[in-house]
Amino acid sequence: MQIHVVEAGQTIQSIAQEYRISASEIIKANDVPNPDHLVPGQTLVVPILGSFYTVKKGDSLWAIAHEFSISIVELAHINHITANQPLFIGMRLYIPEQKKTDAEFNAYAESFGAMVTQAIEDSARKAAPYLTYLSPFAFNVRRDGTLKPPPLGNLREIASANQNILVMVINNQEESKFSDELGKILLTDSAVQSRFLNNIVNTAKQYGFRDIHFDFEYLRPQDREAYNAFLRKARERFKQEGWFLSTALAPKTSANQKGKWYEAHDYKAHGEIVDFVVIMTYEWGYSGGPPMAVSPIGPVKDVLDFAVSVIPSNKILMGQNLYGYDWTLPFTPGKDTAKAISPQAAIQLAEQYNVPIKYDDKSEAPYIDYVDKDNKKHKVWFEDARSIQAKFELLKKLKLKGMSYWKLGLSFPQNWLLITENFHVIKK
Repeated sequence: MQIHVVEAGQTIQSIAQEYRISASEIIKANDVPNPDHLVPGQTLVVPILGSFYTVKKGDSLWAIAHEFSISIVELAHINHITANQPLFIGMRLYIPEQKKTDAEFNAYAESFGAMVTQAIEDSARKAAPYLTYLSPFAFNVRRDGTLKPPPLGNLREIASANQNILVMVINNQEESKFSDELGKILLTDSAVQSRFLNNIVNTAKQYGFRDIHFDFEYLRPQDREAYNAFLRKARERFKQEGWFLSTALAPKTSANQKGKWYEAHDYKAHGEIVDFVVIMTYEWGYSGGPPMAVSPIGPVKDVLDFAVSVIPSNKILMGQNLYGYDWTLPFTPGKDTAKAISPQAAIQLAEQYNVPIKYDDKSEAPYIDYVDKDNKKHKVWFEDARSIQAKFELLKKLKLKGMSYWKLGLSFPQNWLLITENFHVIKK
């Protein structure tokens, strides 16, 4: 597949002619919001075999061949040039279809209220063929160890039809906020903990969950070892049932990183105890903070570099957002809130306000700046094919288990297309 960045004046028809493919195939693959009005800087995934690489300043045939894991002789032969032929900037080389690697993919499906909305179910159906795990979010635990289930709707049937492992996500939230006091009770009160584990086992059997996933956040630092001990106890209990055990971890860059979100999460211990971890490598740019990329590649890489130093890489799922944020400027942290937005909606905003989509090479993320009808300035950071491909390359380089998405419901069709280009999705 080819990632094409739209230039001013290009149309779907002209791009289709360039790659000798029909315009309708490009429109369908990308769910193009407005085929008659492309936005400069908009990315399109063109569904062709292989891809084309445009030579940049400083490139050599050897470096390009090395980047795409192909021999320089083969690359030269495919492009009808000699191996020692000088390259020129702007020259286009054909890269044959790359070897795919095995990977596992998870996606959380969060519902509010008493039912799963049609939009969430539709999103789950579209994503499920590309997933190993489907994770309804989330079971809340009460202080007596009983469980409050989330609405499941047809998610179980969707998971079953697509060979997804249905994941029982359990968190320590009370009134929609993570509670360290609740965490303390569950981890240190033996009677409550036994009741809690019994309820998990009974519930998992009832619903057909095959992975038990703990998303315990903002625990007290002094409960770090209690959390580790609880996970060891849970592992032994769940092994008897043949279930997987997994945890969500805050994005740390050192073992002793300070801060309430981080200190109770022991990367090394989790790596030894559980079957896999989801590292929440997103939300640098968040609804209550200043405008920036949600998952900038530099900070993401820093976290994962530390993670693979203490956790086996084949136990790590990289966290990835399926959304962006729209900040109204000036933005005051603690007072203002950014609006979550899908990549498709970001493209529509760029088209509506006639502004180009720009790309920040340092963050590996697209953004737009626009002024609304009330003359208020906005900054939007989101995801596109380039940004997700950069994360896939990092995933492959670090030999990670796969990727976990937060969360279904905001449309990003290019992500799923590029999974099939890069990976064989493992089903269990």
